[in-house]
Amino acid sequence: MKNKWAIILGCSTGHGAAISKQLASEGYGIIGFHLDRGPIKKQAQALEKEIHSLNEGKVKFWNENAADKETMLIRVQEIKSLIKDGYVKLLMHSIAFGSTTNFFQPSPVKQRQMDMTQHVMAHCLIYWAQALLDEGLLLKGSRVLGLTSEGSYKAMEGYGPVGVSKASLEAVVRQIGWELGNKGITANTIQAGITATRALTKISDNWEEWVEETKKRNPMKRLTTPEDVAGLVSLLMSDKADFINCSTIFCDGGEHRSI
Repeated sequence: MKNKWAIILGCSTGHGAAISKQLASEGYGIIGFHLDRGPIKKQAQALEKEIHSLNEGKVKFWNENAADKETMLIRVQEIKSLIKDGYVKLLMHSIAFGSTTNFFQPSPVKQRQMDMTQHVMAHCLIYWAQALLDEGLLLKGSRVLGLTSEGSYKAMEGYGPVGVSKASLEAVVRQIGWELGNKGITANTIQAGITATRALTKISDNWEEWVEETKKRNPMKRLTTPEDVAGLVSLLMSDKADFINCSTIFCDGGEHRSI
């Protein structure tokens, strides 16, 4: 394999962690960003060590806000030095951080909450793609991927700001793929089904009920796992996926087709 790297924005747990391990096992270098304290910080450190053993040490994690533009511009220069003659095969947006509340009652969302959620969970991907492209790190065959959810088109309790950001992420990714397609760079979103990750527990106090109801309505009678999504990302890295662009790809066992 040529010197190919994956940048995972949101790498410490859930989908980001599974994607990092999957691609590291295939020989990709992994650059990860997370923003964690306490036990989750230790979990991220353990993951970095595990990846180090999987891909001969081609790994670098930063525990800082990947959505901060100044931080991004500094790290992009360091990334360029780190990967030397390589390039970024994958820019993956897997950040799950936003305001989980309603527009109105019982806790009306504030403008700063909406603005933050939109930037972190959608808009920051634009600036990452711009910076990497400007530095010649996104090349023909590179992929830009984002994780969306059915909340992008369904209204849900406590999901207003995040649902809007997921719809925005889909539009951002679609536009990236439309503008960069002539360079051989593709961009797509992956809609995973309900997954029992740390992020799910932040959305609703009733998340355990969601889990049980999802198992009933999913045609395959189980939840989506981070490993399911990591497997799809692995498939999309193949040259055989070069013509898949500006699309939303479902990885949910058919869950989105059920009521």
